[in-house]
Amino acid sequence: MPDTLSPLGAFARAHDPDRFLCALFAPAERREAIFTLIAYNHELARAREAARTPMIALIRLQWWRDAVEEAAAGKPPRRHEVAGPLHAAITAGLLDPDSLQAMADAREAEAEEEGIPTEAAFAAYCRASAGGFAVTAGRLLGAAGPVLAALQEAGAAYGLAGILRSTAALAGQGRCLLPADSLAAAGLTAEEVIADPTTAAPVIATLAGRGLRQAEALRPHPPRGAVAAALPLVLARRDLRRLARGRAIPPTRGLGDRLAVTLAGLLGRA
Repeated sequence: MPDTLSPLGAFARAHDPDRFLCALFAPAERREAIFTLIAYNHELARAREAARTPMIALIRLQWWRDAVEEAAAGKPPRRHEVAGPLHAAITAGLLDPDSLQAMADAREAEAEEEGIPTEAAFAAYCRASAGGFAVTAGRLLGAAGPVLAALQEAGAAYGLAGILRSTAALAGQGRCLLPADSLAAAGLTAEEVIADPTTAAPVIATLAGRGLRQAEALRPHPPRGAVAAALPLVLARRDLRRLARGRAIPPTRGLGDRLAVTLAGLLGRA
């Protein structure tokens, strides 16, 4: 842990402790930009969570697209605790505007009133959202070429685990992000999962098992300075293993999870 934590670092730790822990293994000169990316990703995730309607969520996402576009065009930063540092990171050439825009685009799937229709669409959503985060982080830290493709799959695995372990929390918000075809195969609808999230247990276990097989085969091999972008894969494997076995995941990380990330970070591999 750094001796002093910036306001943006504190924001990242409070809202995304998993990625914050991974970010601590980034080179010191890139760490603040990673915190900025974490904060931006959190704001995108909040677009639907904090909105009363899908339309308001889309408006929130457009606000962030506009903020990124304005920074790329050299316009003044918007007055916002995250938009300001995001503007600085873009103008400094640390964060790629196109990648940031793609991350915002990916979140539109969460605003679809009919939900995510198929497992293929669900996988594409995970690759574009959490996978897009991993690619952007990897590029910031110096990864390139095939490593970025591997990081995208690693990020997608973390995104999958996050959605599966958050099924009950999402249901409490009146939302379900599980693919409709997987639910239908189990004789379920999104409305039934929202009413009683425990009914989704077989679907969660099946999706987790498939995701686990893919995650265990992944070996991103990023350069040492970019290992922070791959470290969420460590947590993804652990979470998917538990979910595939039908086990609940505590809301806060235990010592085992934190030690697994720390060891992987010190060894420079995920």
